Amino acid sequence: MRILLIAGACNSLTQRVHAELRERGHTVAAEVTPTGPDVVAAVDRHDPELIVAPMLKTVVPREVWTARTCLIVHPGPVGDRGPSSLDWAIHEGVTEWGVTVLQAEEEMDAGPVWATAAFPVPPVGKSDLYRGELSDAALDAVLTAVERFASGTRSPTAQDALPAAPGARTRPPMRQGTRRIAWDDDTTATVLRTLRAADSQPGVLDELLGTQWFLHGGRPEHGLRGRPGELLATRAGAVCRATVDGAVWIPELRARTGPGAPRACKLPAAHALAGRLSGLPELSAPPLCPPGEKAPWSDITYREDGPVGTLSFSFPGGAMATGHCRRLLAAYRAACERPTSVLVLGGARDFFSNGIHLGVIEAAPDPAAESWSNINAMNDLVEAVLTTTDRLVVAAIGGNAAAGGVMLALAADEVWCRSGSVLNPHYRLMGLYGSEYWTYSLPRRVGAATARRLTREALPVGAGRARDIGLVDRVIACPPARFPAEVTRLAQHWAGSSGARSRLVAKKAESERREAVTPLAAVRERELARMHRIFFDAGAPYHALRRAFVRKQPPPAPPAAPAGVADAWAKDTGRDTGTAASLPRRR
Repeated sequence: MRILLIAGACNSLTQRVHAELRERGHTVAAEVTPTGPDVVAAVDRHDPELIVAPMLKTVVPREVWTARTCLIVHPGPVGDRGPSSLDWAIHEGVTEWGVTVLQAEEEMDAGPVWATAAFPVPPVGKSDLYRGELSDAALDAVLTAVERFASGTRSPTAQDALPAAPGARTRPPMRQGTRRIAWDDDTTATVLRTLRAADSQPGVLDELLGTQWFLHGGRPEHGLRGRPGELLATRAGAVCRATVDGAVWIPELRARTGPGAPRACKLPAAHALAGRLSGLPELSAPPLCPPGEKAPWSDITYREDGPVGTLSFSFPGGAMATGHCRRLLAAYRAACERPTSVLVLGGARDFFSNGIHLGVIEAAPDPAAESWSNINAMNDLVEAVLTTTDRLVVAAIGGNAAAGGVMLALAADEVWCRSGSVLNPHYRLMGLYGSEYWTYSLPRRVGAATARRLTREALPVGAGRARDIGLVDRVIACPPARFPAEVTRLAQHWAGSSGARSRLVAKKAESERREAVTPLAAVRERELARMHRIFFDAGAPYHALRRAFVRKQPPPAPPAAPAGVADAWAKDTGRDTGTAASLPRRR
């Protein structure tokens, strides 16, 4: 069936629905349609049999929904209406919510229902919940609705004929007045719930050190205390702020800008407040917490379960600035000193990594120089994983990954991902050639022809297809909350197997062959030469694309493909594109 996806932005759910529908044999096009006329134009171009809107903020024009069936994915249960459904659910502390696929009609969110699904609401941020539990439920509901429509034998059910979920009702957009934190009165639990309901957009507007900021993210602090609202310390780029009964860590801030001014970038909180934190202590977070001790909050954690070490990290939005990369590299090296036979890299829910931190780069006095520092720090980390030969390394992708984040995962011996993960193994849409040893790792896993197609098409890849083409080795079907435990269980089983022992022997031999045929230093040098030209060319599309992305501006059209991508293996390895497939292919 010909299906058109229309969305206000190509967000995570739109990408997942796109990938999953394509895997099921549908012909799928996706268009960003921020206005009604954009929707009309997209429909005229594609002439779809069915329209699906995974994330749409505009009203579908009458001439579209009266002529064609248009399915709207609403992030709320039957009976719930309004644009801030998930925000209100988290703000009010519900433990179960729902998603509804309904047919577009005159009144928003009021059309008949094609499918609905419920999901649990754990104590996580809105964006994490959206990419996790909600995404799983939404995909199930979309696939059910599409199947029912395609059958031609089913019709939607009027909303008033279905039972409304508890708490579901028509509600207005959630404004900053509702999100306001009363630091003199609110408990840690209340503050965290408020922060989670606004993460990652729009943030909570507040005042810090005489300036207005949007606060993004929140984690509890169990030891520090102070005057409510007072800043207490920094750690791992976050700032700790006291509540009436404890404290919270705030990882990111975004400056409030005036009307007409460009939107500010989200930045690590301590980075945003640089120069204003005199006298505030910086609390270290040891890469490895001694066994039996309660680890303080940090964005990087380590634990051991018998022969398995797990180095987890959770960076907002999956973005890794130069400092993130260097701290993670230090923790990785420390983890490699431990007496384990398998090291799991990742293993947490939500984002694995999306590569370099475009926000920090955009806000830097010299974005080109910061881009260069960031990509070299990413390369140092990836190289450390690629050259680990004394143990097996598993990259465990609990959420989504893109660009250099995918290449970081491919440096491991095994790549495992959750069934809801979406991978974007390309750089083209940001106008970049790419680095992180991708010209070695990607064709080694999927073959030259598939690697070339992935990087040129720049389409999202679902977990099932990623396994089928060799991009990942294992897909773990489980809810987001179960992923860490499932990864540990499987890693422990693998660590004790004969296959793991023989794999380690083969790994050392393969490393020696690789250096004889394709030295990593040469791969890095060739990739970085291209990246250097892009970074330091003020007219390169990368700069305009980066600026539009981080400042939420309409993007310029991305280039067809950065120069040289199609012939990367021929030029960068001295082989023609046919023989590049003869590199050891990981399945």
